[in-house]
Amino acid sequence: MALTGRTALLAAIGSLPVGILEPSWWGILAVNAPLALACACDAVLAAPVRRLGLTRSGDTSVRLGETADVTLTVTNPSGRPLRARLRDAWPPSSWEPGTETAASRHRLTVPPGERRRLTTRLRPTRRGDRQADRITIRSYGPLGLYARQGSHQVPWTVRVLPPFTSRKHLPSKLARLRELDGRTSVLTRGEGTEFDSLRAYVPGDDTRSIDWRATARHSTVAVRTWRPERDRHILLVLDTGRTSAGRVGDAPRLDASMDAALLLAALASRAGDRVDLLAYDRRVRALVQGRASGELLPSLVNTMSTLEPELVETDARGLTATALRTAPRRSLIVLLTSLDAAPIEEGLLPVLSRLTQRHTVLVASVADPYVARMAASRGNPEAVYAAASAAQAQAERHRTAEQLQRHGVTVVDAPPEDLAPALADAYLALKAAGRL
Repeated sequence: MALTGRTALLAAIGSLPVGILEPSWWGILAVNAPLALACACDAVLAAPVRRLGLTRSGDTSVRLGETADVTLTVTNPSGRPLRARLRDAWPPSSWEPGTETAASRHRLTVPPGERRRLTTRLRPTRRGDRQADRITIRSYGPLGLYARQGSHQVPWTVRVLPPFTSRKHLPSKLARLRELDGRTSVLTRGEGTEFDSLRAYVPGDDTRSIDWRATARHSTVAVRTWRPERDRHILLVLDTGRTSAGRVGDAPRLDASMDAALLLAALASRAGDRVDLLAYDRRVRALVQGRASGELLPSLVNTMSTLEPELVETDARGLTATALRTAPRRSLIVLLTSLDAAPIEEGLLPVLSRLTQRHTVLVASVADPYVARMAASRGNPEAVYAAASAAQAQAERHRTAEQLQRHGVTVVDAPPEDLAPALADAYLALKAAGRL
């Protein structure tokens, strides 16, 4: 139950002449008694809130940065018309800052025995599951003096998926893949590639590619052509430890790593390779295995949507052991982690040989473009000191990358917007060289 602002205004206006002409209890009663009677009648004529029927429908998933529409159907089973204001409450991250009030509040009128639909438009600012909170309804009488108020719980969940902004690079990477795959005039030869077809010898061809048995059966010299191997196994390992929580720009490093992993998964599945995902810090946070090509991306996106960085140090030994169990045969292990010196030198390097002796290892890391801008800044003593600090941080990253490369690891270090295409290029280079 609630009194409206109109009631307070009428009470204030009626009290003025009483205070001036007849300042007594009888005067106040003469003004407020009719007003109280009008409020009582208004309360009786207002539609009851508890008996309303509420159901939801609409979107259950949305990509980060896009909008989702959730429809609320309000049914009025009473014999009185419903004149109401409604608040559809969701977590604050369901809208952009400053737009919550306009998006979550509605006015509606529902005649007796009828229903009306309201649409709440969400525009989430974070990944994960957004669950609807309570619906609060304030039902007004015909005079607008008194209102009945109540709340209903109508569960609904909208899953906010990673945006996959790097998908714009997929067509160009697929074109490069088609070249490597022998679908155009560019063919590759070398160790670790698969036989594709025979063709006539052309001056300049490598004589080691001559197929002497086929040549003996034909009147011309035949050479073998090759294509990159198919059905290779790729394990994407997301480090969800404390270093993945560091923000680069407006998003955590983990989000940029996810975007790069999605592009690589889409590219590798088109190439005929099998892709699995492991998210780990001190325990397994997510595991996607054995998905067919058509199911891979939806499974990865759905799994990644609820992943959040954990403020703990990543257990490198546990990560290595889990990766070896997940990939028992020779695979390409793509570790998306930080190139900070301490976690690499104290955690990963002591156990790296266990991975490299059986698998091809690629480490991808998100670089902070702000550090590069700091390193180039000049003009005053503060800027010079900042530039020196940034240059030292860059030198440490380079030394860490060189240490990994000496162990046979391919390293990709790029800003968030460049990490996904750079990782895809590294995968294509390994495929072209027959190292998968």
